[in-house]
Amino acid sequence: MHETPDITRKNQSLDSVSWNILGQVYTPKQMSDDSFSWHAVFPEESFVPPHVHPHQDEYIYVLEGRIDLILDGKTTFASAGDLVRMPRGIPHAFFNNSGAAAHALFWAAPAGKLVELSRRIHNMSSPAEVVKVAREYDVVFLPPVSAAAPVPLLRKGWSRALSCACEAKSTTLASMRPRA
Repeated sequence: MHETPDITRKNQSLDSVSWNILGQVYTPKQMSDDSFSWHAVFPEESFVPPHVHPHQDEYIYVLEGRIDLILDGKTTFASAGDLVRMPRGIPHAFFNNSGAAAHALFWAAPAGKLVELSRRIHNMSSPAEVVKVAREYDVVFLPPVSAAAPVPLLRKGWSRALSCACEAKSTTLASMRPRA
């Protein structure tokens, strides 16, 4: 994928597609080998559990709302205008506990297999299947962090899915960190 000079307008996406990723809406804005960006809408009480990108740096620019985060083991939050930096190999998770939808621009560099992953898990309804498939695309979900999310979120199937995925996990977190 090579970058092309163009403008992706406010209410447009590349290839006229948006992906439903377990209730969140991801709208691709830019794709190349070097990076991938997408607009994300996180409905109230939605989240992405703890995971690692071993080969990519990921960023979130919050456009609207608030996103609670676990970033390298620390809890924090980002609000409209904030930029979150998540270097490759660093565990992170995000939660919308704000009571309203949150909007953000995400991007990852390099793009890696994230475009293919998004296409594959679009409309997939099983969190366990998402966790399993994600490993094939270099996204590794970690054991659940029960204190990070309100109890209702953990009842939506993620806790069991993550436990199953982690039991099958053969890669250690230390081995995923970038080497100097």
